Amino acid sequence: MLQVKLDTGFNIEVDFAITPFHKRFFAWCIDVLILFGYFRIGIWMLGGFLGNEGRAQWIWILYMLPAFLYHLLCEILFNGQSVGKLTMGIRVITADGGHPSISQYLIRWLFRSVDFPWWILVGILFGALPWWYSIFLVGGLLCVIVSTYSQRIGDLVAGTIIINTRTRATWEDTVFTELEDNYQPRYPQVMNLSDKDINTLKSIIDTVRRKNDYDLSTRIGERIRGKLQIESDQDSLEFLVTLLKDYNYYSTK
Repeated sequence: MLQVKLDTGFNIEVDFAITPFHKRFFAWCIDVLILFGYFRIGIWMLGGFLGNEGRAQWIWILYMLPAFLYHLLCEILFNGQSVGKLTMGIRVITADGGHPSISQYLIRWLFRSVDFPWWILVGILFGALPWWYSIFLVGGLLCVIVSTYSQRIGDLVAGTIIINTRTRATWEDTVFTELEDNYQPRYPQVMNLSDKDINTLKSIIDTVRRKNDYDLSTRIGERIRGKLQIESDQDSLEFLVTLLKDYNYYSTK
C-alpha cells in the first residue's frame, strides 16, 4: 500500500497510508447513491403536488440545496469525511498531516464540479442525457489514478490528501486521557503546543508502546524539552505521557 511521509510539528516524519483508488471510488459511489435516493424522494414527495406553479422552482431549489452542499457540509462537520468516506474508512487531511481548514474544504468542493460533474451523472440517471456523456465523468478519476498520492484536481489545488484511517487507527484516536481524581500537573508549558502537536504526541506514544521503539520517545522527548525549555527527571516515555495528561488537565479547566 502506498505510504506518504509527512513532517510533524516535532520534525519527525510519520507514515500515512494513502487511500487506494478502489476505496475512494466506492466511497464516491456510496455518496452518489445517497444523493440519488435524496433526489428520488424529492420527486416522490414534491413532484406530485407542486405542479407547474411559479413557486415550484424555488421549492425545488431549496430542496436541492442540501444535496448541492452535501460534500462541503459533511467534510466540515464530520472532520473530513462524508458518509461514503466514513463507511470506507478514509479521511481528508492536509498535505502536511493536519486538519484541513474551511477554505481548503471549500476549494475541494468548488473543484468537485470539474473532477466529478455530478449534474451530468444525475442527467444520465434520469434519462435527460445520453449515456455517452459519461466520458465527462472520467477526468477526476484519471487524476486520482495517475497522480502520485491519488489526488484529484481539487486535492492538488487545496493541498489535501485522503488517507486510509483503518491502517492507522492511532491517527483517529482522541487526545483524551483519563486522569486520577487527585492528579497534579507538572508542565504548564504543554499549553504552548498546538492541537496538531498534541495529536501527533498521542500517536507517537501509541507507536512507542506498540513497537517498543523507545529511541523514538527519546528523540521526541529531547526535542520537546528543548522547544518548551522544560527540565525533567522522568524517562522519555513517562515524560511524554505526563505531557499528554497535563494537556488534558489544563484544557478542561
